[in-house]
Amino acid sequence: MIKKRIVIQETNILLTSDIEPSYVVGFITRQREELKRFIRMNREFQTSLEPLKLVSAPEIVKMMASSAQIAGVGPMAAVAGTISQLTLNFLLKQGAKYVIVDNGGDIALKTNKDVIMGLYAGESSLSGKIGFKIKQDKTPLGICTSSGTVGHSISFGQADSVTVFSSSSSVADALATSIANQATGDNEVEMVENCLAKAEDMKEHFKGVLIVVGESAGTVGKIPDLVETDKKIVLGDLYDLY
Repeated sequence: MIKKRIVIQETNILLTSDIEPSYVVGFITRQREELKRFIRMNREFQTSLEPLKLVSAPEIVKMMASSAQIAGVGPMAAVAGTISQLTLNFLLKQGAKYVIVDNGGDIALKTNKDVIMGLYAGESSLSGKIGFKIKQDKTPLGICTSSGTVGHSISFGQADSVTVFSSSSSVADALATSIANQATGDNEVEMVENCLAKAEDMKEHFKGVLIVVGESAGTVGKIPDLVETDKKIVLGDLYDLY
C-alpha cells in the first residue's frame, strides 16, 4: 500500500492507494487551476453563500455548483469534497482497487477491505472514543464533516461535528456545511434537533448523518456501524480490518 501526502496551497491530501499514483499531482493541480481561472472571471463564485446557476464551466466548477444547489449553500462549501471525489475517480480509472483520498478530513474512498474511521468532534466526550466501520461493499463512499467549533471553515452553527455519508464526497461536503449551519439554539439538545430537522429535509441525497453537539448526538438515515476506537484514531485516520 502506498501513502502519499500531497500539499498544493490550500489543498492538503493524504492519499492511500494500492497503485503508484502516477500523474495524480498534475491532475489535482489542473483541477485547482481550472477552478482559479473560473473564479478570476466569476468572482461571485468564490464569495456567494447561496447556490449559483451556471451556463458553462469546467467539471470541478459544475460539480461544486451542483452539490451546492442540492444543499442550499455557496459552491465553495463543496470545494474540498469535490477535489477528493475527482481524485478518487481519476485513480479508479487508472485501475486502483483501494483508494482513500483524505482532503483535510473530507474523504472519498473505494476499498477492497473493511476500514475503521475514527470520529473527531472537538471537546465532546465522544471525540476519539467512537468510530465507523466502513464496509468494502458500501464503497465508493464520500464522508465529510463540518464543525463550528473545530477548524477554519465557515459555519454559522456550533456543532462539534456533522458527518455526512453519501455516494459523492462533493455532495457530502456541501450537505455537512448546510446541516451544521443549523446548530443554533439555547442548548445542545435544541441545536441537535435543528440539525436533524434540516437533515430530514435533504435525506434523499445522503445515506446517513451523525450530528454531535457537546454531549448530545443524533442521526438521520443509516450510518455505518459504530465501534470503539483508540483516542489516537480520529477523523481522517483510517486503518484496515484484516
